[in-house]
Amino acid sequence: MPTPRPYALTIAGFDPSAGAGVLADVKAMEASGVYGLAACTALTVQNDVAFERVSWVGLADIQDQIQLLLVRFSIRFIKIGLIESLPVLLALIQWLKAYQPAARIIWDPVLKATAGYEFHAQPDAALLQAICCELALITPNQPEALRLLPAARPEVAAAALAAWCPVLLKGGHAEGDFATDVLLMPEVRHTLASPRLPRGEKHGSGCVLSAAILARLALGDSLPEACRLGKAYTAAFLGSNDTRLGYHSIAKNHDN
Repeated sequence: MPTPRPYALTIAGFDPSAGAGVLADVKAMEASGVYGLAACTALTVQNDVAFERVSWVGLADIQDQIQLLLVRFSIRFIKIGLIESLPVLLALIQWLKAYQPAARIIWDPVLKATAGYEFHAQPDAALLQAICCELALITPNQPEALRLLPAARPEVAAAALAAWCPVLLKGGHAEGDFATDVLLMPEVRHTLASPRLPRGEKHGSGCVLSAAILARLALGDSLPEACRLGKAYTAAFLGSNDTRLGYHSIAKNHDN
């Protein structure tokens, strides 16, 4: 008999192209050997190259979706993506922690759609600190790090965020032959590099990375190992074809 899979929950937007948001997250989690559950925070009108509009799901409706899952399933690993506002994000995190104090929460700060649509202005620093102090990990790319905490360089902003929670600063927007991510933890710095692919740009790659990391945490890996394996999963996703919508492959090391 296959070993029962741990559960992991994504709380994010619905992308009809299935390249980003809850559909992409569940695909990545399932392919990584975890059973993916989902709650929707927004209905978007988009495809892999165009974003037209978003309709937000209210906090009470998000909570209702999640509450029925929490009654039935043991959920300790949660990822939050696109959400209406940072005050809503903080309220949601506090509500989740009241139900499950041991929950490990990853926030993938979706601040701007690939097609250019902007979701959030620069947040209040005190609000941002309150959010980050509840997180197991935040996964900004370089422009997002600067949006969250304006600084001379993304690395400086990430280091400031790391005073509040672990930070995985994604290097996909940098130049060079390698895409280098940096995991910043208290007094520890891990560098994760992979070759930059010639046609590796994919819609939703940040969603996939954070979901793959969450899956590895649910499977029992340490945070540095989860980030390493999540990046490896994402590299395979980026190299899966020459289109903007990547393919998810079932991991070969899970007999379930």
